Amino acid sequence: MRADRLVALVLLLRRRGRMTATELAGELDVSTRTVLRDIEALSTAGVPVYADRGRYGGFSLLPGFRTELTGLTHDEALALLVVASGRGRDVLGLASPLASGMRKIIDALPEDHQATLDQTARRLLVEPAADLLSRRVVAEDLADGVMAEVRRAVLTGHRLRFDYAAPGATSRSRTVDPIGLVTVRGRTYLLATRDGEDRTYRLSRMACAEVLSEPADRPAPVDLDRIWAERTARFLSEGHLPVVLRVRSSRLEELVETARAVRAEEPESADWVRVDLSFDDLRHAVWAAWQLGEDVEVLSPDEVRSALHERARVVSDRHRPRE
Repeated sequence: MRADRLVALVLLLRRRGRMTATELAGELDVSTRTVLRDIEALSTAGVPVYADRGRYGGFSLLPGFRTELTGLTHDEALALLVVASGRGRDVLGLASPLASGMRKIIDALPEDHQATLDQTARRLLVEPAADLLSRRVVAEDLADGVMAEVRRAVLTGHRLRFDYAAPGATSRSRTVDPIGLVTVRGRTYLLATRDGEDRTYRLSRMACAEVLSEPADRPAPVDLDRIWAERTARFLSEGHLPVVLRVRSSRLEELVETARAVRAEEPESADWVRVDLSFDDLRHAVWAAWQLGEDVEVLSPDEVRSALHERARVVSDRHRPRE
C-alpha cells in the first residue's frame, strides 16, 4: 500500500505543481508526518522532489520529471475521463482505485493532450444525479464492509456467507457460490447459486458478509450479460401480478422500491410518469398503491382498482363526520 501511496504522491505533484504537506495529507488520507516520511523516501530513491521554505512554500518536482504514455490517443483518454467523472465512478466500491488509476493515466499522457483534456471532459456529462423530470437517483445504502467482502468472494472464487432479509421476511444466514456482480439503476445485485439453484440477491438487503475459505463451485468462463438477461426474463415471467399505474414523478422511486420488478416506464408530463410494475399478488399491489394516496392512479388491472375503491369506501364510511 505504501508503494501505491508513493506513486500517488508523485502524480499529485506532477499534476498540481507545488503542494504543502497538509494538502498532500488531505488528498492521500494520511497524516502530515506520513507525508514527510514519504517525501524523504522518494528523495532517497532518486525522485527529484524538493522543498520550498517560507509562507508560500511546499513540495515540488523538478520540471521535466515524467514518463509519457504515447500509445493512448486523445479520444481514448477523453473516454476514460468521462466515464470516471460520472456515476460509474462509485460502482462496486471502486471509487478510490479508479481515482488513483486516472491520476496515473493522465500523468503519463503527452503534455499536449493534458493541456486540453480536463476542460474538454467537463463539457460531457454521463448519468447525472437527476433527469429532466427532477427524478433523483437514490443512493444505495449498504452495510459496512458488505461490498468489499462480496467483491472479494466474486473475484477470488470463494464461497460467501451473509445475513439476508428479503422483503417482509426475517433475516437469515445464507451460504452461496458467487458468480458475478451486476449494477442496474444504482442497485447492485449478486448473481450466485445456492445448492445448485440460481439465486439473485440485492446487496442493500445484506446485513453482513464473510468470504469463506472453500472454493466456489461455479462456471468458468462466465457470460454475465447472458445470465442476467436469462434471469430477468425468468423473473418477469413468474407468477407475479403486472400492474400499470400513473404516479407523480416526485414519488416514483418510492413506488418502484416497493415493487418486485419494473417492466416499463414512460414520462407522461413534467409531473407524472406511467409505469408497468410487477407485484407479488393483489394484496401487495393494493398495499403499495395505498401508501401513495392521491399521488398514484392504478390504470389496470380492474381487480386492483376495485380493491382500492372498496378500501377507500370502507375508510370513508368509518370516518364519516359525526352529527
